[in-house]
Amino acid sequence: MTATQRPTVAKATPARQASRPNALSLRIPEPRARPGEMLDFGNLRLSRGSAVERPAIDVQAHEIRDLAYGLIRVLDDDGQAVGPWAPALDTQSLRDGLRWMMLTRAYDERMYRAQRQGKTSFYMKCAGEEAVAVAQALALAPDDMCFPTYRQQGLLIARGYPLVEMMNQVLSNALDPLKGRQLPVLYSSRDYGVFTISGNLGTQFIQAVGWAMASAYKHDRRIAAAWIGDGSTAEGDFHHALTFASVYRAPVVLNVVNNQWAISSFHGIAGGGDSPFASRAIGYGLPALRVDGNDFLAVHAATAWAVERARANLGATLIEHVTYRAEGHSTSDDPSQYRPAGEAAGWPLGDPVARLSAHLVAIGEWSADRHEALRKELLETVRAAGKEAEAVGTLSTGSRPSVRTMFEDVYKDAPWHIREQRQQLGV
Repeated sequence: MTATQRPTVAKATPARQASRPNALSLRIPEPRARPGEMLDFGNLRLSRGSAVERPAIDVQAHEIRDLAYGLIRVLDDDGQAVGPWAPALDTQSLRDGLRWMMLTRAYDERMYRAQRQGKTSFYMKCAGEEAVAVAQALALAPDDMCFPTYRQQGLLIARGYPLVEMMNQVLSNALDPLKGRQLPVLYSSRDYGVFTISGNLGTQFIQAVGWAMASAYKHDRRIAAAWIGDGSTAEGDFHHALTFASVYRAPVVLNVVNNQWAISSFHGIAGGGDSPFASRAIGYGLPALRVDGNDFLAVHAATAWAVERARANLGATLIEHVTYRAEGHSTSDDPSQYRPAGEAAGWPLGDPVARLSAHLVAIGEWSADRHEALRKELLETVRAAGKEAEAVGTLSTGSRPSVRTMFEDVYKDAPWHIREQRQQLGV
């Protein structure tokens, strides 16, 4: 072929066009209902507690493939614990779990009001998701390292982290333990085993796997646990974490909190409409559990299974917690713009606090009067902590971290130019 010659291209005749298939189209996933439409949770298949097997911890991942598609549940409609996943928790542990969930909810309400009153710039509630953090805190050892998101404040509360310090951080006052360097609700505490929360969603998964690998490399006994939302499963960090966790059998529990909404995008945008998020572990050779995230006993049982497995050097487990974000994504969000107003009330898995309370009543260890007395006690506890924190300062009043703190905690030994800048500021 010479430089001036060109290949002959067949023209599209009407007959040739007629033989082609229909034009391509792109699927854009849509939620099952929008504002003003009827609710429909028909896609959520609810398993009976007795219908889901509880395998041995040394089971091969491919042998329990079905657990990624079912739903591990323990509490039935009468508040009874049924089935092979029912944990042998003593009544004091159950009462502690209820107390911590209720305290988390009371703290949430107080800090939400503080934001509305201009005392802090930002807040994110975990209403309806308290069982995920608190039940898992109970299943983990106190010195296991946690890599949470901003909705696992129940981890800190269950581990005894002072409410006043949490509030100081949200209010960004002079006693903020993070010295004003983090956004409100991005907590951090080395002493309580909570790694700094990242605003870049998904990063904590790969960080947790790396920490767990280091713990195993040093022949330590501590394991790691990490949490992300359903939307973050679309991030590369999620897949990187699963690869490393699988290859190196990292002692880590990887949790996907599927609360149905990632800001204003429903879980189908991240791929949850076609297959459960738990099923993504299958391709990596990791065991996967899908659990009722509003069932305190089921969450504890699934976590205890994964924890035992990690400590036995059997590797990581991925757990999907099916729950519902009862409130907006944050105080900057208006969920009425993208989901039906009654959707939260129609959520078929109920309220985790009410369900655990009903279980304690059913076994004769609780009552409506005791529940109300505890609620009032915790409201007073939170109110007193709030007054103490606000007396130090808030976003709009009182004292803030000193300017000199910007020069601290960065270098072990401050270089000359940093010392010079501090001297120039006179701090």
